[in-house]
Amino acid sequence: MPASTSYVHGACAIPLLAHTVGSCFDAAAERFSDRDALIVPYQGVHWSWRQLKEQVDSYAAGFLALGLEPGQRLGIWAPNEWEWVVTQFASAKAGLILVNINPAYRLSELEYALERTSCSGLITAPSLKTSNYIEMLYELLPDLSSSMAGDLKLQKCPELRVVISLGDEKNSGFINFADIPDLMQPEHKERVEELTGILQFDDPINIQFTSGTTGAPKAATLTHHNIVNNAYFVGLQMKLTAEDRMCIPVPMYHCFGMVLGTLCCVAHGSAMVFASPGFDAHEVLKVLQDERCSVLHGVPTMFIAELDQADFSDYDLSTLRTGIMAGAPCPVELMKRVISEMNLTDITIAYGMTETGPVSFQTSIDDSEERRVNTVGRVLPHVEIKIVDNDGRVVPRGQTGELLTRGYCVMPEYWSDPEKTAKAIDKARWIASGDIARIDEEGYCQIVGRIKDMLIRGGENIFPREIEEFLYQHPKVEQAEVIGVPDKKYGEQVCAWIKLREGEAAREDEIKQFCKGKIAHFKIPYYIKFVDEFPMTVTGKVQKYVMRDKMIRELGSQ
Repeated sequence: MPASTSYVHGACAIPLLAHTVGSCFDAAAERFSDRDALIVPYQGVHWSWRQLKEQVDSYAAGFLALGLEPGQRLGIWAPNEWEWVVTQFASAKAGLILVNINPAYRLSELEYALERTSCSGLITAPSLKTSNYIEMLYELLPDLSSSMAGDLKLQKCPELRVVISLGDEKNSGFINFADIPDLMQPEHKERVEELTGILQFDDPINIQFTSGTTGAPKAATLTHHNIVNNAYFVGLQMKLTAEDRMCIPVPMYHCFGMVLGTLCCVAHGSAMVFASPGFDAHEVLKVLQDERCSVLHGVPTMFIAELDQADFSDYDLSTLRTGIMAGAPCPVELMKRVISEMNLTDITIAYGMTETGPVSFQTSIDDSEERRVNTVGRVLPHVEIKIVDNDGRVVPRGQTGELLTRGYCVMPEYWSDPEKTAKAIDKARWIASGDIARIDEEGYCQIVGRIKDMLIRGGENIFPREIEEFLYQHPKVEQAEVIGVPDKKYGEQVCAWIKLREGEAAREDEIKQFCKGKIAHFKIPYYIKFVDEFPMTVTGKVQKYVMRDKMIRELGSQ
């Protein structure tokens, strides 16, 4: 195919790794034995790789002692704690498939996740914020309290045989997480060692639920090969080493936390640092300073919250160097502030999707600032990307179209759902992203917007991202999110929700005047709503469909 077409392949002399998650972990523990591995100050944990391996091996054998068998699914419904990290690697060594369950899930969503994947075991936190998980499980499973712990026979979720609780409290039907290592016998330890030579890197290792705005979540199934290699090559882009200490404020139930966070550290021997169970900007700043972190991950809203802490300037962030901003479009002005005010001179942008394990594009620390603030970088090694038009034909360089991915990183399936899998992955193994993008002559990619977010006003296709980027240039604007709302005359009108910087005030006509003559008239927001916050997912993504529904109701009442 001619070089001028929008097809790129990450040709690379560095081969793909043939590791499972377990063998990757063991290699790190052996190589970096006495160096820091896991630091969770709020839980009093400061473990070396040797100490972490002792925990992981004990729990791997303990899981087998519970009767869990390789290939079975083990759910985890908990925030960021040391237990999550140990479970991630212990379950992998035991051959279990870890099912990540969003801590924000309510009963119907939890039930769906357990039944969809036929979980044999579930690890749960006792509670988080206003959610009492123990009470919720008793409500979902009425016969749990009268069942024998470790050998459940439930009417609902009949495959669920073991429910494990974090914390010290004893609950009927539950096994306590802390008691699991005591269950292992010599044969269970031997079985873990035996599995090292049996488990294959193409085996499924993780199931993550994609958060669609319509319909039930889809259970993306990832293999060892998908996530070990993605973590390894993402780490290379940041030049991670055993000298680095990574603060991971993003949730572990998401790829960002468990692949680009912990597994990335394992692949390169870096220390993992957790500031709090859920995101807390103040605690992040404190741990960055106290633990001398060099790496920080986050979605844009997290970086905004950190920068806007009243005592931000009191913290010493001089050890920071790199990290990843991803999970949502990264505003140019925010990137500039992160580089200049947080000392993240080598921060990278990463782009991808859960189904591609997750990253396909990433900037390099060697890229110019202009490239790092305006693009998502170049394709990662061993990954293929093409940009296609509505007919599926590859477009010329510089033109927009839908981004498709192929390569080692693409998931094998949605769990036990061949119909959805066939819709997502074509016969040539390309998976569509739903994102509109363009690739320039040097292979750098720009994400223009989501197909579903695109609005059409009077026949003009408008991508919200373009307007948002412009609004960020206004000195009073801290955050801007643009949506389309129905309009009788034009089909849709542009609506902007704007959060102003602290202490600032602005009028609608002031914002509109700022836009006049600088962007096309049809892109100027017709409706402007000043807000203090945006509806968000747990991972920090703005829920534009919630914004749209609210505006439709408000405009209808007017």
